[in-house]
Amino acid sequence: MASHHFFLLALFVALASSSLQVSQASRRLLQTTLPLPTLPPLPPQPTIPTLPQPTLPSLPTALPQLPTTLPTTIPTLPSLPKLSLPPLPSKPSIPNLPSIPNIPTTIPTTIPFFSPPPSK
Repeated sequence: MASHHFFLLALFVALASSSLQVSQASRRLLQTTLPLPTLPPLPPQPTIPTLPQPTLPSLPTALPQLPTTLPTTIPTLPSLPKLSLPPLPSKPSIPNLPSIPNIPTTIPTTIPFFSPPPSK
């Protein structure tokens, strides 16, 4: 069991020291200044050709006229056949249920206590 704890301690020390070395190396790299490389100039962008504009048809300026008279009679619907249902079965009688006792709604003025235990 002790070797397990020793291994974890050694792993923690190794990770901590590697983290310190990495941070020192990154600081050293940041402190050294190298000239930035120059990029070659970009080629000119191609121009977008101008396209001919389409000719759109003209929109109508006036709305069509709605009919002024509405039909006054409604067509008659066909009559549906009369459907008859079968007779319902008779309901069985429900037995009488026992009555629920009344719950007291008043608070009692005295609270009953148990009698004290007998003394020796």
